[in-house]
Amino acid sequence: MSADQWYVDRLDLAGYLKRVGAAVREPSRAALDELHEAHVRTFTFDNIDVLLQQHPGAGLDAIQGKFVGRGRGGYCFEHATIFAAALERLGYDVRRHLGRVGDPADGSQQGRTHMVVEVVLDGQRLLCDTGFGMSVLRPIPLADGAEDDHRGWRYRIDRNSGTWEMRRWRDEGWLMMHTTDELTVLPVDVAIGHHYTSTHPASHFTRTLVIARHLPGRHVTVTHETVTVRRADAPTEHRPLGEGELTEWLRVLEVPLTGDEERRLLGRVATVRTART
Repeated sequence: MSADQWYVDRLDLAGYLKRVGAAVREPSRAALDELHEAHVRTFTFDNIDVLLQQHPGAGLDAIQGKFVGRGRGGYCFEHATIFAAALERLGYDVRRHLGRVGDPADGSQQGRTHMVVEVVLDGQRLLCDTGFGMSVLRPIPLADGAEDDHRGWRYRIDRNSGTWEMRRWRDEGWLMMHTTDELTVLPVDVAIGHHYTSTHPASHFTRTLVIARHLPGRHVTVTHETVTVRRADAPTEHRPLGEGELTEWLRVLEVPLTGDEERRLLGRVATVRTART
């Protein structure tokens, strides 16, 4: 796959690095880890534009307008696309992969609607997953049985029937996050996956709100119904979202919406909550 097909030359690399607070560095594991964590901590994982039916698309120009221009976040196709472009511009050997969220063992697995980035560095394959609701903070080796414990957050990679299974440690057990295949990914594959995820009535992103972010010492996920706070060294807190509480969380999670967007989002969430009662 030629980098030109992804239009990585259009990325405002200086603007992206300024947004995440990182500097241009020669490719290395330390520099990659730093950039990965900076990206994850800077941008929320969210489906706000999908819910508001205003998503600009999964092309690099549209994504960097949101991420670099506005400091907004998004979901996996956006995160992976702009992160891969930045890595390629910085000189990394990058490959893009699609995967399925959920566990095939319990029937919860979805279509190929998750996107990750692989980096090959000094002969080692590394999985970068900047656009998952509970994203890893740094890349994990793409090797059977590989485990990583980063500040108490534990993840594991296993090889199974030609796919890579990624799990995280939760409640004294390994919870399946997603499976990734190694089929070639073209821009049209991302466009198709994004179209389904952002428009199809069966996609949960068109019917529910999800906003998630790593904050100092905790990871927070807010939906239209619940608040979940995870810490590496404490039990998970999970409770209903209080009436009117979403506005406060938009401030805590630093979601830069316009006044009109926030009003429409609160109205959309109120409609979704009413429909589910």
